[in-house]
Amino acid sequence: MSALLDGDLAAAGTTAGVTLTEYFVTDRARWLWRFRLGQMAADPGRARWMARQAVVGDEGLVVGHAGFHGPPDEVGTVEIGYSIAPPFRRRGYARSTLIELLRRAAAEPAVVTVRATISPDNVASLATLSGFGFARVGEQWDEEDGLELVYEAPARRDSPARWEGSRQSPGCG
Repeated sequence: MSALLDGDLAAAGTTAGVTLTEYFVTDRARWLWRFRLGQMAADPGRARWMARQAVVGDEGLVVGHAGFHGPPDEVGTVEIGYSIAPPFRRRGYARSTLIELLRRAAAEPAVVTVRATISPDNVASLATLSGFGFARVGEQWDEEDGLELVYEAPARRDSPARWEGSRQSPGCG
């Protein structure tokens, strides 16, 4: 993340083991890396919960980034976040990334609930979330993003196998 803050895609890609695109050094992305690095400096144990690249296929195509906003809180809730680079949108990668995040959350014994917060204007993200058992539980004001709708779902599903149909499920490396 430090290399990305410096705009050094080559060094960041070498560290990550994949080729990263300009999407990782946009102003919005740099804001995220700065924020996450601050969180990790305050609590190094948070690092494993932070953003990772969303990688598709054996060729290691990086389509975006995804992760959790931090470890589970005192009641076992984690908040997910994901972003797909514009050239890769509307191809099912956000859905596949969401599936991977839900699988990771379900594999963590301390996680009880998964939260997602989405701008009411973000029709694509709202559509991506539908069908995954999320229920709207409220709304909040975010200093960076403005009004957000808050959705939650249980971390463990009766049948996670129903998500297996995705042909290009990215890993989050």
